[in-house]
Amino acid sequence: MDCLSIDTLDLRVQETEVVDILKEASLRAHTTLAVNASARLMVNVTANNDLRALHRQEWFAREPVLVLGGGSNLVFASDFPGLVLRMQTTGFEYLRADADFHYLRAEAGLPWHVWVMWTIRAGFTGLENLALIPGTVGAAPVQNIGAYGVELADVFYELEAFDLQRGEFTRFDRDALGFGYRDSVFKHELQDRMVITSVTFRLPRRPNWRIDYAGLRERLAGQLLSAKAIAAAVCEVRNQKLPDPTRLANVGSFFKNPVIESALAHRLKTQFPQMPGFPQTDSRQKIPAAWLIEQTGWKGYRQGDAGVSGGHALVLVNHGQASGRQIVALAQDIITSVAAKFDIVLEIEPRIIDSAAMPN
Repeated sequence: MDCLSIDTLDLRVQETEVVDILKEASLRAHTTLAVNASARLMVNVTANNDLRALHRQEWFAREPVLVLGGGSNLVFASDFPGLVLRMQTTGFEYLRADADFHYLRAEAGLPWHVWVMWTIRAGFTGLENLALIPGTVGAAPVQNIGAYGVELADVFYELEAFDLQRGEFTRFDRDALGFGYRDSVFKHELQDRMVITSVTFRLPRRPNWRIDYAGLRERLAGQLLSAKAIAAAVCEVRNQKLPDPTRLANVGSFFKNPVIESALAHRLKTQFPQMPGFPQTDSRQKIPAAWLIEQTGWKGYRQGDAGVSGGHALVLVNHGQASGRQIVALAQDIITSVAAKFDIVLEIEPRIIDSAAMPN
């Protein structure tokens, strides 16, 4: 048989190593979109040894595996038919310094905003623009998270990950990760193979404040610049624009800002003179996806409990009991609408988990 029944599968972890394996575990409380979905199996990973212990089990190689951090970039369009590894490691340490940088290491399960604020309180700079981003440290490199002019890649030094195929730990430096706009190798060839267990950051000894993003400079006018002041301004802007997922379930930005050829941008500018655009190269421009969605009338839209935030058109929300499949269907309708009007195809940013699309 292709997949052992959950009732007959021997989930005991041998060699006196104890790992608590949950069956038919609800994922609703572990994802910020809060849709009803479950994992056939789930393990709360509290130490790296848990991964080694699981890998040694005969049944482990047959299970589809999904790594779950803060659940802020996942949309479950169905239940997950395999093993979810929920990262719960939260340690951190100062490693060393050289002439230009401080090096600090944090474990994968540490909530991202907690980590950012700890570095600021400890007197470090570099992460202040990334305050209040949901998720965990381990998830940050996967997405190459970014906000207000700073990306994870700007402060990244290396990471450690557990290879689920080989059962060993591997280190990756910046060049190995193929960082791009909201992208890395962990969304492609290494997806579902590597479990990030820790990330080492390289934070500048001399501040390099970045406050030119819309809204930041105005809020900081007249203030003495510091990491704390910038983080506070970032939090104010984010709270003003984006719904709090603890109050209105969402995964933040649901679409990437499209980068299009300048020729198309110029053509659209003649039709829509108010369309904003930001040059990326001589031949390409980034267009705010939120503006495109607003122009097609979706901002504030609601169908049942699936909707678009009235405060920010880039955010799809769950008003209570929307299913992941309903959220994805709404996203597809938005993509179709924007493509018809602007000839731009939006790309969904969060990862969609759908067992119907998984290989057998």
